[in-house]
Amino acid sequence: MEINTYIDHTLLKPTATPNDIITLCSEAKQYGFFAVCVNGCYVTLAKEQLLNSEIKIASVISFPLGAMATRTKIFEANQSVLDGADEIDMVINLGLLKAKAYQTVEREISEIKKEIGHRVLKVIFETCYLTDEEIKTACKLSINAGADYIKTSTGFGPGGATFEAVKLMKAEVKEQLKIKASGGIKDTVTAKKYIDLGVSRIGTSSGIQIVLNPQ
Repeated sequence: MEINTYIDHTLLKPTATPNDIITLCSEAKQYGFFAVCVNGCYVTLAKEQLLNSEIKIASVISFPLGAMATRTKIFEANQSVLDGADEIDMVINLGLLKAKAYQTVEREISEIKKEIGHRVLKVIFETCYLTDEEIKTACKLSINAGADYIKTSTGFGPGGATFEAVKLMKAEVKEQLKIKASGGIKDTVTAKKYIDLGVSRIGTSSGIQIVLNPQ
């Protein structure tokens, strides 16, 4: 297992500066991470920094609340793609999911996937706010909408990834969707356990620590 190839090297803090993003991209190249994950305003800069590399660029959409209007989410996703994003990590509308407005939630995911075409769409659940049944429902909606990945967390909620949530997500989607675990993953042992549970990607700002301290 080459753990670096599972990592989305992430910097989404509101205080991140252009120089911080330049450093992030340099680290991604140095350690061979799969992708960098940045806010939309920095996609162009990341694209410039990662020119002629194999490292992907993931941009977050409606982050971290998921409560933007669908048309705004679509515009934001489209702009990120135009700026050079290879992947889109979108937050679902949690309030509408809890209100059982399932068709609306599914349609939003589907419309964003349609907008970005062949590019990878990851659907962020923010599982700390959801019941087990709501997580299962979100999995079904993501499958129906044609998403590529489901993702545990933004890292900005009161809780991050948990083994229990990932087990539940994996049992629901099986091999139909890939899973990204994110939020609070800071050490190699934890990252490897998520991979053993079946995740295909780890979102973390601690990627260097994970790679350099493989205890």
